[in-house]
Amino acid sequence: MHSEVVTNKEESPKRYLRIVLLVMLIFFVISLVTNILNSILVDVKESFDLSLAMTGLLPFSFFIAYGVMSIPAGFLSERFGNKALLSFSFLLMTLASLGFVFVPTHIVFSFTLFVLGSCMAILQVIINPMLRAAGGEEHFAFNSVAAQLVFGGASFASPYLYQYLVEDHATENWATTLRSFVPDNIPWATLYIVFAAVSFLLVLVVVLTKYPSYEKAADEKAGDSSSYWALLKNKYTLLYFLGIFCYVGVEQGIGNWISQFLQEYHMLDAQTVGANTVAYFWAMLTFGCLLGLALLKVMDSRKLLIGATLTTMVCLFFALLGTASIALIAFPILGFSISVMWSIIFSLGLNSIKTHHGSLSGILCTGIAGGAIFPFIVGIIGEITSLKTALFFLLIPLAFILSIGFWAKPLVTNKFMGSKNEGK
Repeated sequence: MHSEVVTNKEESPKRYLRIVLLVMLIFFVISLVTNILNSILVDVKESFDLSLAMTGLLPFSFFIAYGVMSIPAGFLSERFGNKALLSFSFLLMTLASLGFVFVPTHIVFSFTLFVLGSCMAILQVIINPMLRAAGGEEHFAFNSVAAQLVFGGASFASPYLYQYLVEDHATENWATTLRSFVPDNIPWATLYIVFAAVSFLLVLVVVLTKYPSYEKAADEKAGDSSSYWALLKNKYTLLYFLGIFCYVGVEQGIGNWISQFLQEYHMLDAQTVGANTVAYFWAMLTFGCLLGLALLKVMDSRKLLIGATLTTMVCLFFALLGTASIALIAFPILGFSISVMWSIIFSLGLNSIKTHHGSLSGILCTGIAGGAIFPFIVGIIGEITSLKTALFFLLIPLAFILSIGFWAKPLVTNKFMGSKNEGK
């Protein structure tokens, strides 16, 4: 019998709470590992003497794994169960992180990023159904928001962890001890010692946690290959896949290049000012999620998406063309303005197609691979022209996201004050 989370009322509620807390912890680790790349990209570029195009391949190595693993992860979760896959993923993360620490080369780092990205894809597929079952369907919306806050908190904290590990400390402490295990020219590699330790700790936590058994609801299952083919014949599946693809591309396209841009055009230190600005970018994205939830109670999600996208386009111009002081304000505001895009696009996608929502979620999550493609394209264009010119390329995916607000015709619209379905 697979070890899964259960909604059996005879089981102890404390057991469910432990599972919910475990899922929150996993969200924290996913964010920490995923978004640290935004902060260290400049250091990695200098440590391995990479061009802008080669630097753009680093997030490509990580996020392309989502395109490779998201759908297979759904099948694997049906075959092996959550506990086995969680344990395997964290063990693989431990080994991959240690592999880079022992062999700190560019090729090994790229491979490590791909392995970590594959593990992140597996974790993402597993934990949302776990959270729904452990906390109860009636609390899923609240728990999902709480998970987003945890995710944002880790994104905000990761640049400060990076700063602490790479800065020179006057006295001996755990950071200086960890730095003694890596070459002097790549102090940022100590992050992967921390990731290895955290991942191994989670292996133990997952193994020691008891999971009651439960039967997944039909809409939680990955589905067979026929369900995927049926969905791919629907043009809206592809359009919303492109929407997610473009959103993650914009999010990572901005986040990955903030430090490099501030260093190159405003001579601002990447390890201090750059890392802080990245942290503020993620903090504002988290705060924007909360405001977005409130706004969705008073307006149509499509109109909110249009307003958010237009605001993002304007802020991008200010960030790229303004002075240093304007850029330091505009980049965090970009985090705020894009914050509602993911949830709106994802919900419009699910609400626009009648069946196979489990399979549809897998296809949409594959769109996270956009985080691989767009930073790489920015790097290539930046190599040919300039980084500033290259970042204007992000207006293209933003234009597609803007179009969604005009052509989206969901079967079910979000309920808001004054809407026709209010009170239903």
